[in-house]
Amino acid sequence: MARKEIFYTVEDKGRDHGKVFYIREMSATQAEWWAIRAGLAMAKNGVNLPDNFSDMGMAGMAKVGLEMVAKIPPEDARPLLDELMKCVQAVPNPADQNIKRPLIDDDTEEVMTRLKLRGEVFKLHVDFLTAAAS
Repeated sequence: MARKEIFYTVEDKGRDHGKVFYIREMSATQAEWWAIRAGLAMAKNGVNLPDNFSDMGMAGMAKVGLEMVAKIPPEDARPLLDELMKCVQAVPNPADQNIKRPLIDDDTEEVMTRLKLRGEVFKLHVDFLTAAAS
């Protein structure tokens, strides 16, 4: 089975409205290492998974997961959050979704777009957290 992938279209009003981004799941090796580092950083800072984590559904787990990462110090969180964004590519011409390229700073002009993209990336990866929490 191929890695999960989605196209995300910004629907919010603002400068990014209508922009399209391609999001592809990390490799299993990369996702495992990301999860280990995130878990270690959270444990080091006293952050625990809620007991009902695996019952929250994809959107709930993504929201709680990002909230938990937000509770760790910036020097630990930034590399984890930056790595999530490496799963995102810009689709410069929404009419031709075959053309994708790595993100550059000017691809997103609204902070909310970046937060939503990061949330979408996290949602693609929460199934490994479901297994770990079970």
